Amino acid sequence: MTELVLAHLSDPHLTHLGEVRGRELLSKRVLGYLSWRTHRRHVHRSEVLDALLTDLRGVAADQVVVTGDLTHIGLPREFRQAAAWLPRIGAPDRVFVIPGNHDAYRWAPWSETFALWAPYLASDPGAPAASTDGRAPLPTLRVRNGVALIGLSTARPSPPFMATGRIGRAQLEALGDMLRTTGERGLFRVLLIHHPPVPGSIRWRKRLTDAPALGAVLAERGVELVLHGHAHRDSRLWLPTPAGRAPVIGVRSASMHGPDAARRAQYHVFRISRRRRGWNVRLSVREYAPEEHRFTPVDAWEVDSPGPRQRGADSDREMETETET
Repeated sequence: MTELVLAHLSDPHLTHLGEVRGRELLSKRVLGYLSWRTHRRHVHRSEVLDALLTDLRGVAADQVVVTGDLTHIGLPREFRQAAAWLPRIGAPDRVFVIPGNHDAYRWAPWSETFALWAPYLASDPGAPAASTDGRAPLPTLRVRNGVALIGLSTARPSPPFMATGRIGRAQLEALGDMLRTTGERGLFRVLLIHHPPVPGSIRWRKRLTDAPALGAVLAERGVELVLHGHAHRDSRLWLPTPAGRAPVIGVRSASMHGPDAARRAQYHVFRISRRRRGWNVRLSVREYAPEEHRFTPVDAWEVDSPGPRQRGADSDREMETETET
């Protein structure tokens, strides 16, 4: 039986802004810095991320995906901090990063920002891709154990007090082609994105502005699983595809430590396995336990998928099965 163990974490906000100079805080960045100074630095904690890294080693994931917001305000100094942190998770061929809106808080030179993460953003060698800016090939694609990991970037600078994202026409067109070709190969397709793609699932100022256009592509070309972050909350929703409904699963921030237990740091571990007919996905939710200073399993969930080769016949059947912890 083919199986892929996939760990998903998001929104670690791992950087520190203690030595930022005033000239670095132009425009919207001053608001982000004040947010970090008064709130974010107290709830996004390095000791939580240390515990997560320890737990990840025990999970022994085949691939780790990070769906954005490694930084707070997207400064080059933060990209350097994150570039030093990523090898602690693993080598670039085992760690796949998708940008978030905080990573593109304001415009900054590519060579001083995302270029520092290039090996972790990269597709497999030879993977087909379009490019939206001449530097980053998007969408990105990695194939592991029969599973296609497809990364989209929704990271765009937005006005003050807004945290919206946008995919854009070039990525959407390339995504349609990529979903078609990977589906024809019978691969289980996992879409990785920062912003929640289900319209109405997040506040207007934080939404994905072209979510309906993405939904139309998925409804035509199909996808088996969608993973996202951004909201700092766990969620399980659905989007229509030609084979039925595809689960859309959001994960909390990987570093959150505060009084609200409903937002306490979590990450997800998926076991995606090929069955005689279709695929099976098992999810284990692992949450930070402050009293024990470690991550522990708190929930489990399971779903069957017909996969891209079995469209239509099972489109009306209920695919969800609940598993007790």
